[in-house]
Amino acid sequence: MRPTAKDKLILALDVDSAERALELCDQLRDAVGMFKVGSQLFTAAGPDLVRQIVSRGAQVFLDLKFHDIPNTVAAAGVEATRLGVSIFNVHAAGGAEMMRQTAEMINDTAEREGLAKPKVIAVTLLTSLDTNDLNKIGCLEESSSLVRKLSRLAADSGLDGVVASPQEIGIVREEVTNPNFLIITPGIRAVSSAADDQRRVMTAAEAVTDGADYIVVGRPILNADDPVQAAWSIVEQIGKGFSN
Repeated sequence: MRPTAKDKLILALDVDSAERALELCDQLRDAVGMFKVGSQLFTAAGPDLVRQIVSRGAQVFLDLKFHDIPNTVAAAGVEATRLGVSIFNVHAAGGAEMMRQTAEMINDTAEREGLAKPKVIAVTLLTSLDTNDLNKIGCLEESSSLVRKLSRLAADSGLDGVVASPQEIGIVREEVTNPNFLIITPGIRAVSSAADDQRRVMTAAEAVTDGADYIVVGRPILNADDPVQAAWSIVEQIGKGFSN
């Protein structure tokens, strides 16, 4: 079944307590398709919070960006699978072997234990970074070129997709032509929103038009006077992207 505009919206639960996160889940579950649990919330509330969200019938994108030796990341991926998350991510910069082992181990675990297999997504380049930042850490390459290489590496390693800046959606689609290769796009802002600390940003309608499968939105919803209305406004923007 073709996903609806709401299905494409992932809300970033960038809050500091399980109580607030569950309040937002109950408040917004009809307006968003999935909830993202990142480093702040996972550190504050732990894996039980993920279980509670899943038990409410909601989908979770576990955004912990695993990046370590292959066996360690693969083992973390197995535990994410057992938590019941729908998506989790790793850093593509961890390398092909790390990504390959992770994909293989979660496939084996899901089959052996009768679990739903989550999608494994590779982070190409954080949306807070640009070419100048890369140069400062010794990577003398354009950000777009690095995203292209890491997207290809993720696909060749058996992953299901990538996290990529909205400005690089076209690059990923050009490099990986498999239509089932997912692109999750952070750095989404409402038309009137500030960019905050993300540099490579775009509106929801633009991102979906360019080929994003999911968009991640946090502060424009969380900081709104009416978060439900803000979420539905972004869903409306996504719908416009569908029609373009």
